[in-house]
Amino acid sequence: MPSDRRAVVTGSSSGIGRAIAQALLGDGWHVSGLDVSPPTLDHPQFHSVQVNLADGPATETAAQRLAGAHAFVHAAGVLRVGGLGSLNAADGELMWRLHVDAAQCIGNHLVPAMAAAGHGRVVLLGSRVAQGKAGRSQYAATKAALAGLSRSWAAEVVAQGVTVNVVSPAATQTAMTEDPARQAAAPVLPPIGRLIRPDEIAALVSFLLSPAAAAITGQDIQICGGASLPR
Repeated sequence: MPSDRRAVVTGSSSGIGRAIAQALLGDGWHVSGLDVSPPTLDHPQFHSVQVNLADGPATETAAQRLAGAHAFVHAAGVLRVGGLGSLNAADGELMWRLHVDAAQCIGNHLVPAMAAAGHGRVVLLGSRVAQGKAGRSQYAATKAALAGLSRSWAAEVVAQGVTVNVVSPAATQTAMTEDPARQAAAPVLPPIGRLIRPDEIAALVSFLLSPAAAAITGQDIQICGGASLPR
């Protein structure tokens, strides 16, 4: 990996994306942060790209300008809930555009260049909800799609020094889980008795981007606070 390591992090203005960008800056990376909101990080090696990742053409333009990055972390996300009989097509479309379409658009520009250079890292933020949860079908579908997307990419570039993984947290302490609009569908605490912290997710992502993680690819790694333990 070059000394001037450059990473692209989506959702960098808040929550998990911000924690990841902050961790990578601390590790010496140059970070381009993509977010619809204004930047909340002030660092000489941080470059903000304000873009609506649910807007396909805008995302395409931003991705073209980021060619040559050595790592791509897709952490931008939104949650809309709804049970059968009250599913909202616009909500489903928004989540698909932001979680899946934006990932494939940016990856389509960045990953081939990584493979050509012989090194690179990709981490997509998934969710334990991808396994299925009542009232979350649209969200779960998008996160499950990321798992299939990442394994397929991993298979394409495994021999070119590029790794592609998913990190799937349980309920995490972010503005998304604290939104008053979803109090009727409050997150369930994992067995450790608290929500996962964004910095805990960022620490795993930092490792997956490091040379020490070169043999880890095509995996969906859960940070679940014990939620996956057999009962």
